Amino acid sequence: MNQEELWQSVLGEIEFEVSRANFATWFKHTAIAGIDEGIATISVPNAFAKEWLEKKFHKQIIKSLRSNSPEIRNAAYTIQSSATVAESNQKKKPLQSEQASEQLEFKEFSVDRETNLNPKFTFESFVIGSFNEFAHAAALSITKNLGTLYNPFFVYGGVGLGKTHLLHAIGNQVKKDHPEYKVLYLTSERFVNELISIIQNREPLNAFKEKYRNVDLLVIDDVQFIAGKEKSEEEFFHTFNSLYERGKQIVFSSDKPPQAIPLKERLKSRFEAGLTADISEPEFEARLAILKLKVANKEYEPPAEILEYIASIIQKNIRELEGALNLVIARSKLKGRPITLEEAKSALEQISARGKKIIAPTQIIRTVSEFYDLGEAGLFERSRRREIVKPRQIAMYLLREDYHGSYPFIGQKLGGRDHTTALHAYEKISKELKQNSKLVEELKLIRAKLYENS
Repeated sequence: MNQEELWQSVLGEIEFEVSRANFATWFKHTAIAGIDEGIATISVPNAFAKEWLEKKFHKQIIKSLRSNSPEIRNAAYTIQSSATVAESNQKKKPLQSEQASEQLEFKEFSVDRETNLNPKFTFESFVIGSFNEFAHAAALSITKNLGTLYNPFFVYGGVGLGKTHLLHAIGNQVKKDHPEYKVLYLTSERFVNELISIIQNREPLNAFKEKYRNVDLLVIDDVQFIAGKEKSEEEFFHTFNSLYERGKQIVFSSDKPPQAIPLKERLKSRFEAGLTADISEPEFEARLAILKLKVANKEYEPPAEILEYIASIIQKNIRELEGALNLVIARSKLKGRPITLEEAKSALEQISARGKKIIAPTQIIRTVSEFYDLGEAGLFERSRRREIVKPRQIAMYLLREDYHGSYPFIGQKLGGRDHTTALHAYEKISKELKQNSKLVEELKLIRAKLYENS
């Protein structure tokens, strides 16, 4: 096994374990520069990446290196361009086939500098199923009736379900149909950070306002990040009004519906003024279709039984689905042959075991608190305010339903309350779930976060 093949396999494992953003930010342009006396030297593009890998991902890197090459004891990091490393490696070994030396697909992280759009995320590459067909249909309609139909458009759902893909698809389609239109995609975190930077540097806001208000289509991802940031909310409110009043299209995404985001009422009402669509968890057939679409553009296509196995063990997250597929493909390239179903099961053992994990009570309490933007201590308060009571009752419901705790245990866990309080909470939420679709969606999103973080 050569160094490129080893690092390709390592990246395949790490891609599954970390978020797409982290993978793109910290592992792009990395390579193995050399291996000497059991120490693998990893080249990174800059000092910031070096520090981050050393502090945050070192254990994961070592674990993966050892699983693929047991003789490796440790890793060191050096600042060096991956292109330089590749050139050096070419001098050290005979020319490898294009397939063998191919790095994992970083191409999908390339974006248009003007729009911030990823050209790979289109409607053509978006797999449609019952879990997302309404959101897809609405998004497609928007591109044909920009600013006049479903404005604003708000799409929400759990992590890794394709919201970002859909947002990019809207932008790419509009740009394709109307090249003269000005389209801009960004995350709300970027919006906030840019505003903070301007304020800290005491710069005028004119350029900032011009940038975001002089567009035909503004696409904001993860808009929930703005909540609680007063100055950002204020500026965002005025940006929204400016675009809306001039008939410009606004598109948002979030991990929760507008009414569940703790925003000022005037901004929340703006979000709810257009069309809201949710993306739920994909069914087995949709997950399998996604995998088949992903392998269509790859040199190696795992057999149907492996694709079906992946689709069966990963049920909640499309991003994890892709990560598992990339891991299987990387292992196949490493071995130089198609891998068997048993080999795939072995490689994906940790993933399949993930769904069997028992969720700890502290995880449930923390996740519910974060979802409703409460401190964990808020759930233990002797308060009768609805903004406290409702999250507390939901936490009690999940402690009973998902953790299978006894009512005395649940009451004790949440502020030393009587078991009858826990029983009442469970029955109340159970009853409300039968008639409150909003609560059903909130609970679905809470569970998605809970099991994603487990």
